[in-house]
Amino acid sequence: MDIFNQYESKVRSYSNNFPVLFKKAKGCWLETDSGERYLDFLAGAGSLNYGHNNSELQTALVDYITSDGITHGLDMHSNAKADFLVALNKYIFQPRSLDYKVQFTGPTGTNAVEAALKLARKVKGRPNVVAFTNGFHGCTAGALAATGNQHHRGGNGLPLAGVTRLPYEGYAGIDSLSLFETMLTDASSGLDKPAAVLLETVQGEGGLNVASNQWLQRLEKICRDNDVLLIVDDIQAGCGRTGTFFSFEPAGIKPDIVTLSKSISGYGLPMAIVLLKPELDSWKPGEHNGTFRGNNHAFVTAAHSLQMFWSDNALEENIAARSAQVSETLSLVMKRYPQLFEQQKGRGLMIGVECSCGETASLIARECFANGMVIETAGPNDEVVKFFSPLTITQSEMAQGMKIFEQAVDTVASKLIKKAS
Repeated sequence: MDIFNQYESKVRSYSNNFPVLFKKAKGCWLETDSGERYLDFLAGAGSLNYGHNNSELQTALVDYITSDGITHGLDMHSNAKADFLVALNKYIFQPRSLDYKVQFTGPTGTNAVEAALKLARKVKGRPNVVAFTNGFHGCTAGALAATGNQHHRGGNGLPLAGVTRLPYEGYAGIDSLSLFETMLTDASSGLDKPAAVLLETVQGEGGLNVASNQWLQRLEKICRDNDVLLIVDDIQAGCGRTGTFFSFEPAGIKPDIVTLSKSISGYGLPMAIVLLKPELDSWKPGEHNGTFRGNNHAFVTAAHSLQMFWSDNALEENIAARSAQVSETLSLVMKRYPQLFEQQKGRGLMIGVECSCGETASLIARECFANGMVIETAGPNDEVVKFFSPLTITQSEMAQGMKIFEQAVDTVASKLIKKAS
């Protein structure tokens, strides 16, 4: 480990919690250089929804590479990009009656958010954007301005402006949408009319807070009635993570702009896109660009993953079944140790349990790792243990993970009870 301590910046974080040397991975398993195996309940923070090194995607990628397919293409046309757009339209847009243009941005989620914010401000001619408490949208300056987390905001070094923060549904018991609607129509509210509202329908880093369908429908109506664009950040919650391809599908809303990244490539390759209603496509050529917006290797695996996993309902059925497995275990441990837990949170396989404090959650995650499972925490105080396995995990593999978690809870509870006495 000396090479990392000597040369890698202290900004690294995951390696601090999982201090082993990983060598290979397959499905929902990680393996170290010494042969130890870990169940992966982190899944690249949602970038590996279909698991590590899916064999069919791997074959498609290797075949493309060995045939000298385009690797780097800027925004030039390529067969790989065409195949992806065809698959996106066939398997995602058409079945959901969606009509979007696709903008290829730089390869990370925050690049997509920056583009979405810039486009909204350009279209509406207004600088202000509304975002919500506990939201996380990225660490570049524009996206960071919309992010609530003070730890991340504190790293910017300059004032973060252009965003008005409102309470997310359930925050401190405040009816935020009544507040928003009143402020929009009150000339003395001090709210500069926003170009857009930006939100996650399920907040990932913010602690797996879920917006209800009714709340989302009401928010959409307020935006429509007041000429404000609705942007859904589906970077972590999208691509099936919450049980449907888009997290907003159960609410029946149709955002003006959607950002996707993380698992859109299907293989963990860097890729990000912005979906925008055609009438909003007011960009001039090259007005927003990025050197790596043409990662054709990602286009290849993205197209194949859409065909493999979204041409029928099999994956959605597996997500629902595995989510029920997690919920059953969470209910058991919450009843067994009510002093350790507050509530179950999230949806689909973006699910977790809120602990009584961040220390308890961290102890449980640490004990899980000691027993062969990689899992992280989320929330304002890292108080939520967050189950983020690949969506393709099997029933038996999930059962192994739940057994590790249960044992970790028993161990931590025993230590805390002993300490208290």
